[in-house]
Amino acid sequence: MEKIDQIDSRILNELQRDSGQSLESLGDKVGLSRNACWRRVRALDEAGIITGRVALVDPMAADLGLMVFMQIRTHSHDPDWQVRFNRAMRTIPGILSAYRMTGDLDYLIRARVKDMAGYDALYQHLIHQVPIADVAASFVMEEIKDSTALPL
Repeated sequence: MEKIDQIDSRILNELQRDSGQSLESLGDKVGLSRNACWRRVRALDEAGIITGRVALVDPMAADLGLMVFMQIRTHSHDPDWQVRFNRAMRTIPGILSAYRMTGDLDYLIRARVKDMAGYDALYQHLIHQVPIADVAASFVMEEIKDSTALPL
């Protein structure tokens, strides 16, 4: 697959809204037969354009009502530290996203926890796995927009 065309973009937009819909429904929405739609979705999967399909869970129903952004500064940039940090990011429950940043900040972490005690447990878990120079946290008071859909 060389390029995402207009029909592929429409398919991807629909799948980002609801990946569980039937091929018949998807085909109707994008103007393709079920089989033609299936071939396109399979090609998008095989090309690695579709990287996975998930169910989105209401954080309140999962008792994870507090979202926190952690700003991390480190005094170590050696490869061993980075391996340990990356491993911690992949294994600590509650960490949803982690990004290496430019500028004054080294890393930005987005996490979900139950409450402040849950944040403290996550913080303690993190600092026991890897040394960190400074951690600052900001807690979300209101989620205005939170989306996983890319604008295609």
